[in-house]
Amino acid sequence: MYIDNKILMGKSENEELFIVPSMANRHGLITGASGSGKTITLKVMAESFSSMGVPVFLADIKGDLAGTCMPGEASEKVSQRLANLGIENFEFKGFPTVFWDVFGRNGHPIRTPIQSVDTVILSRMLGLNETQAGVLAIVFRIARENNYEIIDTKDLRLVLQYVAENAKDYTIQYGNVAAQSVGTIQRALLKLEEQGGDYLFGEPGIDMNDLLKINENGMGNINILHAVELYQKPDLYATFLLWILSTLNSTLPEVGDMDKPKVVFFFDEAHLLFNEIPSDMLDKVIQIVKLIRSKGVGLYFISQSPADIPNEILAQLGNKVQHTLRAYTPQDQKVIKAVADSYRTNPAFNTEEAIMALGTGEAVVSFLNEKGEPNIVNKGTILPPQSMMGALDDSMRLMIINRSEFKGKYDTTVDRESAYEIISKNMEEAKAQAEQEKQEKENAKLEEQQRKEEERLKKEEEKAKKEEERARKEAEKEAEKKRKNSWGYKVEKQAGRTANSALNSLGRKVINELFKSFFKKK
Repeated sequence: MYIDNKILMGKSENEELFIVPSMANRHGLITGASGSGKTITLKVMAESFSSMGVPVFLADIKGDLAGTCMPGEASEKVSQRLANLGIENFEFKGFPTVFWDVFGRNGHPIRTPIQSVDTVILSRMLGLNETQAGVLAIVFRIARENNYEIIDTKDLRLVLQYVAENAKDYTIQYGNVAAQSVGTIQRALLKLEEQGGDYLFGEPGIDMNDLLKINENGMGNINILHAVELYQKPDLYATFLLWILSTLNSTLPEVGDMDKPKVVFFFDEAHLLFNEIPSDMLDKVIQIVKLIRSKGVGLYFISQSPADIPNEILAQLGNKVQHTLRAYTPQDQKVIKAVADSYRTNPAFNTEEAIMALGTGEAVVSFLNEKGEPNIVNKGTILPPQSMMGALDDSMRLMIINRSEFKGKYDTTVDRESAYEIISKNMEEAKAQAEQEKQEKENAKLEEQQRKEEERLKKEEEKAKKEEERARKEAEKEAEKKRKNSWGYKVEKQAGRTANSALNSLGRKVINELFKSFFKKK
């Protein structure tokens, strides 16, 4: 409850337990066993930040936070708690609430272009190993250099196909792009789509400034991500939250020390964020947690045990609320002892024993003072929330969604020209060009075949003419031969010889007679 310029979380026997607004961006931790009161603590914090004029973002994984938009109701249990705490003038009220939903069914759609997601985060979302993540990074680099915008999963699929088919053109410059790795990424994309993850990618992408809104009464919006369905896909849930964290860190400007945070994020079931997290991603998250507070962002992690949070991040969490832990095993006892040892000792009680003896709604707490130093650990009872606990009626949820200033802004997906359309067009043009070249080659081949056929026919024709001429000559020769061998020819020839012989004999006689006559005259 925000009162007297501070966030009153509860009371111990002799003092108030409160968070100093200027220290609220030093991050925090809410832990405890199931049913110990973590959700109540989360709601009290979120309501207080909203009343202070600080927007809040939180994930509703069970559907029981949606009632934040409605006033709570007095009950005997709540009245008794307020009386025990000595809280007067407690006001039940609803808070300005904006519902979001990756799947767009129980809130405004929340999506982003794939290219705006860090490849390290996207690789974890797809469950890729180091080699496959390297190939994905190469694919994104090639896409940027070719102005192929990767907006949704169909864009990424086609860019992957394009790079794989042209891998030899990129190997020297970027390294090997193995077809096997591309195939693995394609299968991971298919699995992500089957889980509904493709709803997350597209346009219009969420404007992070819409998560930082303050209403007309100066109250910060409580942005509730409906995560009942999303939580069933733990990897998608975890990487989605990491994406929001990374995006805020990269987009918000440095603001230094502020009187109060610009926005506060609650990460419920925080152990999922760090479950089997690769070392390079863990380093990235640690860096973000260290630096993002200078941008006015407060981060609060909620989980069953502080052991769920890496030590490097635990060291950055200054405001801590520890509900009861149960020691069923020696390992549990070690965890409780480690938790107790992480607090500044309070001589009034044994912290380790107190943690195991806490009742529902009770907690040991340590918040930072005005100097940024952790107060000594104290134990007390957390206030009840001012808003309604439990699920919200569907009709009321729909009414709030329809009245929201973001109604219509993100409802319709825009599928503009991006990598899919550009590469598809290029592939069609290349295919058409290839078809044209193929047709031209076939036409040239046909023309060549036709030319050769014409030459063959011409040669055959010339050969036939020569053969015909040869046959004619052969026939004439044969005819002449037959004629010469015929009886008539022989008779004619003999007669000719006889005639010639007679003529020759006659001629000689005539000549002789002439000579005789000449010489007689002499």
